Amino acid sequence: MFTLLKLPYAYDALEPYFDKQTMELHHSKHHATYVTKLNEALANAPELYTKSIEELLVNLNVVPENIRTVVTNHGGGHYNHLFFWSIIQPPIGNGGEPEGELASAVDRDFGDVTKFRDDFTKAAVSIFGSGWAWLVANRDNKLSIITTANQDSPITQGLKPLLTIDVWEHAYYLKYQNKRADYIDAWWKIVNWQEVSRKFAKK
Repeated sequence: MFTLLKLPYAYDALEPYFDKQTMELHHSKHHATYVTKLNEALANAPELYTKSIEELLVNLNVVPENIRTVVTNHGGGHYNHLFFWSIIQPPIGNGGEPEGELASAVDRDFGDVTKFRDDFTKAAVSIFGSGWAWLVANRDNKLSIITTANQDSPITQGLKPLLTIDVWEHAYYLKYQNKRADYIDAWWKIVNWQEVSRKFAKK
């Protein structure tokens, strides 16, 4: 069965950008619910417990049709949150920038890191309703910015996710209310560029 993993940092470690109360609710309630609902759905097809969350989402055709939507939504919620937690970290300086091969790819595909940040921020701000903004790489390691609705994931499109921001209201409403742009600006301060760059370099 899938489990809710402990975060690699304390709930208050992302202060002042992400507050402790939001982090605790986001992880121990919202993310936990996705895990619970995913396990409940898979109880109807227990052989699927042997697969990783990535394998389930990439091969949704192996999931029985009567639970496929639930697995897409709650499995996607589990995967997306695992990924989100992995690319943020306690604040170091002003958040840093892409490193190594990723820095070169950002310059190649967006012009420079400032243009990339502007384009990514615009994509995240413009999402209607709930969803995610992503930096992804295709099979040729060309970078692009995409958005997904609800708990859809880029891996179902054959893309390699590198960076993401959760713009569901539960991710920011306690601290930032309806000011999504302020939340996104704060998020840039805690991006773990070393981890994002590692994901890009991984074959």
